[in-house]
Amino acid sequence: MQATTMSLSSCFHSSNFKMQTLFVSSSLSTPRFHPFQNSHYHSFSSSPLRLTIDGFSCPSSSLFQTVRKSSTFLLSNPKISSFRVFAASVPQAQSDEPTQPSGLVQSLQLGFMFASWYLLNIYFNIYNKQVLKVYPFPATVTAFQFGFASLVINLIWTLNLHPRPNISRSKLVAILPLAVAHTLGNLLTNISLGKVAVSFTHTIKAMEPFFTVVLSSLLLGEIPTLWVLSSLLPIVGGVALASMTEVSFNWIGFSTAMASNLTNQSRNVLSKKLMANEEDALDNINLYSVITIISFFMLLPFAIFLEGVKFTPSYLQTAASQGLNVRELCIRSVLAAFCFHAYQQVSYGILEKVSPVTHSVGNCVKRVVVIVSSVIFFQTPVSPINALGTAIALVGVFLYSRAKRIKPMPKTNTA
Repeated sequence: MQATTMSLSSCFHSSNFKMQTLFVSSSLSTPRFHPFQNSHYHSFSSSPLRLTIDGFSCPSSSLFQTVRKSSTFLLSNPKISSFRVFAASVPQAQSDEPTQPSGLVQSLQLGFMFASWYLLNIYFNIYNKQVLKVYPFPATVTAFQFGFASLVINLIWTLNLHPRPNISRSKLVAILPLAVAHTLGNLLTNISLGKVAVSFTHTIKAMEPFFTVVLSSLLLGEIPTLWVLSSLLPIVGGVALASMTEVSFNWIGFSTAMASNLTNQSRNVLSKKLMANEEDALDNINLYSVITIISFFMLLPFAIFLEGVKFTPSYLQTAASQGLNVRELCIRSVLAAFCFHAYQQVSYGILEKVSPVTHSVGNCVKRVVVIVSSVIFFQTPVSPINALGTAIALVGVFLYSRAKRIKPMPKTNTA
C-alpha cells in the first residue's frame, strides 16, 4: 500500500484492512468542565484529526463529524481491525464561574466602606446633638429614628435588595429581649447626648469591652484570658480620669451613657446566644432590622405617654427660638435618622467581610474619629488631663481588641 494521505471513504472501504475496533483517544489531558455546566456539553476543536491505521495516516474530516455526534468513543464492527484516532487538540471548556475581584479592588471597596462608616457616624452625632440641643425630647427623637429606619427596612425588603425573613412565634419571643435592650440602649444614649458633650458620651461608651467581658462571663460562661483582663485596666482608669476633668459633666449624662453600655452589650451578648442556639437563625442584617421595627412599636406609645405629642407648632417654634427654624429642625432630624440607620447597615456589611477582631479595631478607630470631630465642630473645651484620660481609655480599647486575638494555650495531658 502507498504511504500517502487517503480520503476517509477510501480508508473505510479499503479491502486491504480488516478492522474490528474503532478507538478514539486524545493526545492531551481530558478537558475540565465547570461544575455548573451541562454534562452533555463538550467543545471540540475544528482542527482535523490524525488517523493512524496500522502505522499509516489518513485525513478524518467525515470521521470527525461522526465522532462528534456519537455519544460514545468506543465502536465495534466485525470488519474493523485496529483503527485509532488521535485528537490533535482538545481545548478546555470555558468556565461560567464569575471572575473574583482583585485584591486591590477588594481593598478599595473595604476602605470605602470604613470611610462611609466613620463619616455617617460623624454626621449622625453632629445632627443628633443639634436636634437634641433645641428639641430636648429624647424619647420622641429616638422613636422618630426607629420609625424612619423601619420605613427604609421595609423599602429594602419590598425592592428585594435583601431577602425578607420568616419570623415564627418562637423566634419572635426569643427576639423580644433583644429589642428591649436595643430600645433602652439607643434611648439612654440620646438622653446622654442631650445632657453632656458628644466627646464625653463616647468616652464613657469606651467602657463597652468591660461590660462585654462581665456579661459574657455571666450569661455565656466565657472565662476571659489574663490579657483581656489586663486590657480593661487602662479602659476603666482612662474613663475615670476623663470624667473627673470633664467640663460638661453631670450625673444624668454620665449614668445614662454608662447604662447604655450595659443595655447595648446585653443586646450583643444575647444576640450571640440566639444565633448560636437557632438552627435557622437570622443573618445579622435581618436580625438588626427586625429588632429595629419591634423597637419602634415598643417605644412609640412609651414616648407619647412620657413626653406627649411634641410635633405641635408651639414646640417647634420653641426649638426655632433657640437657633433652628422649623425647616432646619425637620431636615436635621431626617438626616440624623438616615445616618443612624445607614451606619448600622454599613457596620454589618463590614462585619461580613472582615473578622470580628478587625471590626472591633475599626470600631475603636471610629470612636476616636467621632470624639475628635465633635470636639472640633462644637469647639468643646478639653483640658490636658481630660485628653490624657480619653487617650488612655481608647488605647485600652485597642489593646482589648488585640488581646481577643490571643488564644489560650490548650491543656496537655501529662502521663
